[in-house]
Amino acid sequence: MGDTGLLIELAVMLLAIGAFAGVLAGLLGVGGGIILVPSFYYAFARLGFDSPELMRLCLATSLATIIVTSVRSVLSHNKRGAVEWAILRSWAPGIALGAVVGVAVASSLRTPALQAIFGVLAMIVGLYMALGRDAWRLGPEMPRGVARAVISPAIGFLSVLMGIGGGSFGVPTMSLFSVPIHRAVATAAGFGVIIAVPSVAGFLLVPMSPELRPPFTLGAVNLVAFVLIVAMTLITAPWGAALAHRMNARPLKRAFGAFLTLVALNMLRKAMGW
Repeated sequence: MGDTGLLIELAVMLLAIGAFAGVLAGLLGVGGGIILVPSFYYAFARLGFDSPELMRLCLATSLATIIVTSVRSVLSHNKRGAVEWAILRSWAPGIALGAVVGVAVASSLRTPALQAIFGVLAMIVGLYMALGRDAWRLGPEMPRGVARAVISPAIGFLSVLMGIGGGSFGVPTMSLFSVPIHRAVATAAGFGVIIAVPSVAGFLLVPMSPELRPPFTLGAVNLVAFVLIVAMTLITAPWGAALAHRMNARPLKRAFGAFLTLVALNMLRKAMGW
């Protein structure tokens, strides 16, 4: 396939992926990254770019899109006064540190190892979405001191290894420590910015073999995917949010949790070479 044909097929696939991820993000309040990473993998692998470095590219490109979508989200939530800035400021250093360590680890791992990590973590997130209860609590307020010093870097580190923003780990953490759900979602958007900015800066410096990377890739970030995904998610996320106000999203979230668990199992299957 020529370069033009390759770019056209890639663009069509990415536009569909972006539309789907945007609707789900708006409808269920989940970050698009948890859909984007496996979708990127299947799209680029289908086009012949499967390699030991492919998962690294998928993580980096997903995180690049999160910079734009998270900034937009946190500004929107801030207009409604929903962002807990005290939590964001106090948790930001640990989250950023964890994100930087995550880039260093991800840059040293090959695709099967990153697939296995994604699969295990995605299964945990999926099971929590499918089986979790809104009433579950671990404490009356957000942790401080040693507990915060351990949990905040873990959120940044694990998020980078999955190529996601702050929602999948930040929202459950805040909810379990009694932060109201709408404030947890708003503040987790800020976590996404803190995770994505330093990690993408690091991934831009990570080299990929020229013969193994898709066209228009800078460092480990594919610019075609970045532009098209951002464009589509900005269009379709409001559609998902509008749908969320017309239906009960909780059963859909449980169904998506089950779907994500299957995606995780498939990633684990590929990691084991089956």
